[in-house]
Amino acid sequence: MEHLELRPAARDDWPCLENLMQFYLYELSRWLPIKLAAQGLYALQSLDDYWRHPATHPWLILVGGELAGFAVVDQQRCDSDARHNLGYLFIARRFRRLGVGRQVAQQLFEQHKGPWQVMHFEANLPARDFWQAMLAGQTPTSIVAQGYPASLYRWPG
Repeated sequence: MEHLELRPAARDDWPCLENLMQFYLYELSRWLPIKLAAQGLYALQSLDDYWRHPATHPWLILVGGELAGFAVVDQQRCDSDARHNLGYLFIARRFRRLGVGRQVAQQLFEQHKGPWQVMHFEANLPARDFWQAMLAGQTPTSIVAQGYPASLYRWPG
């Protein structure tokens, strides 16, 4: 695989993150009833406050200098013992199954020391398979997130 770069997203990158969020929601719409708005995009609430929050750390993922996805570390946790939450991880289809997600997760775990929580919706079988392999030996807890069954992993960090 070409060189992977996990670059902190700056204020000027917020429009790019919100564009990538459309692809993220498109992927999730396979498993959750997310609807397109009248203008043909998924309705996003303004994320300015989220991006601006001091505990939110958005990252752009580049492979060989090409934009390949994004990740966000935040503190929106349901596990009070966790210090970090992986709020979002999106890898563009062309870069999947190349080890990009694994490398990104490893780099984030390394850069943000301490206990983590990672959550995915149960219906998202590719995410389930990825996190089971990535966090081998960790048993997820079944929870309900945004009204849907989900799995919550705790990673000691």
